[in-house]
Amino acid sequence: MNEADRQTLRERRAALKLKLRRRGMFALPSMFTLGCLFFGFFGIIQAMNFRFDYAATCVFVAMVLDSLDGRVARMTKTQTAFGAELDSLADMVSFGAAPALIIYEWSLSSLPNPRIALAAGFIYAACAALRLARFNVQISVVDKSFFNGLPSPAAAAVVAGFVLLMDDLNIEGDAVAWWAFAVTLVSGVSMVTTAKFFSFKAMSRRALSFTAVATLAVGFGVILMDPPKVLFPVILAYLASGYIVWLWRATHKSQYPAPGDAVTDVVVDCVKAPEKLP
Repeated sequence: MNEADRQTLRERRAALKLKLRRRGMFALPSMFTLGCLFFGFFGIIQAMNFRFDYAATCVFVAMVLDSLDGRVARMTKTQTAFGAELDSLADMVSFGAAPALIIYEWSLSSLPNPRIALAAGFIYAACAALRLARFNVQISVVDKSFFNGLPSPAAAAVVAGFVLLMDDLNIEGDAVAWWAFAVTLVSGVSMVTTAKFFSFKAMSRRALSFTAVATLAVGFGVILMDPPKVLFPVILAYLASGYIVWLWRATHKSQYPAPGDAVTDVVVDCVKAPEKLP
């Protein structure tokens, strides 16, 4: 084998390695998505085994994996239509079906009328499906700084956080069945409203590098002190924020030439350019 043949062989090997590496990069985001799907499924299994604390924890783990798959895809420039569809299907299981089944098994099934319990669980699951479908068709036309309706992972966090908090306080599900009914309906209906919830995607690199990292570090420290008692109030605050912005926009509609845009612009500008804050 002469030198030219050796050079050609090395080039072929390098091209093959690059091709395999590229394929692996395309598979990486889907692995996070499948992990999200697994923990949603595993949460359902744990609820069937009456391990509701594990079931609710699985929902939060699925949330973490769901937040990573899109970021990994953007970082590696491997966004595909297949990955987007897979993500929606995984979200429906982990943040639609799983929370509905968990809270049904834990508390709703003890309501006096089983039809009410069934209706509450189904309404939540149906709203999650509608929310995901609406997101898919509006993804290219809506403001990426805000979610149109409560995101399905946040709604699942409301339900799972409530279960974790009650379990931490040693309160049985049948003792708070009507509260669970209210939490399920509010979180479900919030997904299909037009209230605007901040998506945190408008943060600039500077804000992400300093403000967000420092806030996350402090936040993680506070959460680790007592996760059930800290997580649920934080999630409720996020849920309330959408309705607070909606009420502000409704009550100050006449003060702005473009109704509803002023509050959004102020918040986005402050996050994108924190040095402009007074």
